[in-house]
Amino acid sequence: MEALATAGAAFVRDGVGRPDVAELRGVLTRYLLPPTTRDAEVPPAVQEAADWLVRNSRPLVDLTDAVAVRGVLDALAAKLDGKAAAATVYQRKRAVLFNLLAYAVERELIPDNPLTRVKRKVAKVVEQVDPRVVANPVQVARLLTAVTYVGRRNQERGAHLAAFFATGYYAAARPAEGLALREDDCTLPREGWGLLMLGESRPAAGKRWTDSREVHDRRGLKHRGVKEVRPVPIPPVLVRILRDHLDRFGTGPDGRLFRSPGGGVVSSSTYYRVWEEARRYALTPAQAASPLAGRPYDLRHAAVSLWLNGASRPPK
Repeated sequence: MEALATAGAAFVRDGVGRPDVAELRGVLTRYLLPPTTRDAEVPPAVQEAADWLVRNSRPLVDLTDAVAVRGVLDALAAKLDGKAAAATVYQRKRAVLFNLLAYAVERELIPDNPLTRVKRKVAKVVEQVDPRVVANPVQVARLLTAVTYVGRRNQERGAHLAAFFATGYYAAARPAEGLALREDDCTLPREGWGLLMLGESRPAAGKRWTDSREVHDRRGLKHRGVKEVRPVPIPPVLVRILRDHLDRFGTGPDGRLFRSPGGGVVSSSTYYRVWEEARRYALTPAQAASPLAGRPYDLRHAAVSLWLNGASRPPK
């Protein structure tokens, strides 16, 4: 939605009384674009800006002009302060706009996708994990232990999430995949290796953007079909951790292993706070101030790095 708000705020006539770009983007993001609010009344405080947008938004056919398209792309490539946005941000926003215009072509609203005719040089995106974020096995072990000490006087929130973080490391699960994990997805034998069948993701999208009006959307796995499942063999250590978690905390009504005190999906702000506190317990001050394992997602990076290093070693 950020991409469409950026494009929409730029693709306007230069009419009298034009609000600043930040105000236009805010009106679009909060009121005019979300499905849950676009048909509702706009608050009086932003009514003037909303009315200005309605009067001065340019028709879609104007995007057949290369100059107009380049102006929109320039807006996607800049931050509100005028400085250049990161290459990854620009490419993500451009991809959203490209898909929207492709749909317009499908509906025969414009003859072709104008983004295919306008080339804009951008910095090369480096698809590489910063090695500074990758923790070694000893550091990860300390972090996972430290998690269990977080919030002991506050409903043991760290202990409840210890297995969630362990799943991120030993199964290389994305946080959103771990949040969706159910008991039925787990094969946890008393001895030996187990298996997780990852088939759902629960990313935070906000109530405005989900059909269920829940904060966390229900989606399939990233880069896979809607109903496609990814089987992940898990080592005995994670089998034991998950079995202990189930014995201690059970599951929610829907079978999910990890949930909030009210039974909902654990918010990203909650597990980020737990992780940051665990980092302060487990790492030296210098390490805690560094990017090392700075995000829960970095556990996945550590897992994949360990797997690759293990595969590259010659057999004994």
